[in-house]
Amino acid sequence: MSLLTALRLNMTNIADPAADHAERYQAALDMAEYADRCGFTAVSGEEHHLSATGWLPSPLILAAAIAGRTRTVRISINALIIPLYDPVRLAEDIAVLDNLALGRFSFVAGMGYRPEEYHAAGKDWSKRGILMDDCLSVMLQAWSDQPFHYHGRLIDVTPKPHTRPHPMVFVGGMTAAAARRAARFGLPFSPPMAMPELAALYHQELRKHGKPGSQTGFVYHPENGSTVTFLHNDPDEAWARYGTFIMNEAAEYSAWKRSGVPRPNETAASSIEELRHLNNVEILTPEQLVDQTRCGRKEVVINPLIGGLPIDEGWASLQLLADEVLPRISPADPDRAER
Repeated sequence: MSLLTALRLNMTNIADPAADHAERYQAALDMAEYADRCGFTAVSGEEHHLSATGWLPSPLILAAAIAGRTRTVRISINALIIPLYDPVRLAEDIAVLDNLALGRFSFVAGMGYRPEEYHAAGKDWSKRGILMDDCLSVMLQAWSDQPFHYHGRLIDVTPKPHTRPHPMVFVGGMTAAAARRAARFGLPFSPPMAMPELAALYHQELRKHGKPGSQTGFVYHPENGSTVTFLHNDPDEAWARYGTFIMNEAAEYSAWKRSGVPRPNETAASSIEELRHLNNVEILTPEQLVDQTRCGRKEVVINPLIGGLPIDEGWASLQLLADEVLPRISPADPDRAER
């Protein structure tokens, strides 16, 4: 048996301007290092701005810090809102990060869905599709071995990424336009959950652009949508202790709802008890998770700092996964880490 294990560090906190964030960022780096030593598959984060909970606004900086503390775990941003950036500068930042991570970095290029994030960055929301295409085009050219012209100037970005021809870039989204964009650029498509119609359209568009069978032409989505897992020996007790913090993140995310923009983690739950019976978050015992892997489960995402969850509680959940689940589904590792 094998299990894809992802440590999600999106850095949400309690919605309080006076909340301390420094200790939690230090804990995030410690947890990433621990996950690396324990053989986790990936450490991930995502980008949001103007968040009451402090949702990670600078994922590239955190990814670089994690790269410096780890050796083998993959580092991913799911997603990076690329239209908010200067394309050349973004290409440079990602090239440096890829050199720091020695090819372990990947990201989902996202467009975002909140106009206020564009306004804060001085970007035109109505031109988001154009900005997205421009950024993808510039980055791919910047990472090539040839200089290119951009706004009338010859550009030659250095250093080049460690990964050739470029770091793994997915195009994210849940629309036909996103699937077509991924195919047009010859990049893999990453919706946040299984969407067979869009997958079929993506492969159709690959053929249209003469790229069928391309090494980069594939669709990836999380196995269980975006379910986040916590581990505790008594799930009822855990819901009583963790519920408020899980609700902090769920409520903020759902408050960003926009008509016509489906998102898998949205919830209408108004109480912890309602949230508990949805598929967004689960709290399992280690034995329950082991049983699920024996029945074919292949992925687990753990977010031990969600919504201001006390750091020690987050460590307890993370260590249950490392100490009581992974040894039972993976070969014994004599160097397995201790906190």
